[in-house]
Amino acid sequence: MDEPPKIEFPCDYPIKIIGEATPCFADQVLNIVNRYDTNCNLANTSLRPSRHGKYEALTINFWALSEQQIKLMFVDLKQLKAVRMVL
Repeated sequence: MDEPPKIEFPCDYPIKIIGEATPCFADQVLNIVNRYDTNCNLANTSLRPSRHGKYEALTINFWALSEQQIKLMFVDLKQLKAVRMVL
């Protein structure tokens, strides 16, 4: 039998981006996410600095339409110099 999809689209989808703590890190990430969800804004995010302040973890909830959309966005996010990991 076919397995049901693990995620039913469209849906709210959280992603976490870990990167260097720079003044423009969150803005750069949000600019890319906005290409895929124009309604995403800072209200849809949370930002946590690392213990020593060298890195930041940015969690964003966006409206995902498909698995392909998520994969393409992850590729774009990983292109940013400051990004270390996308989950």
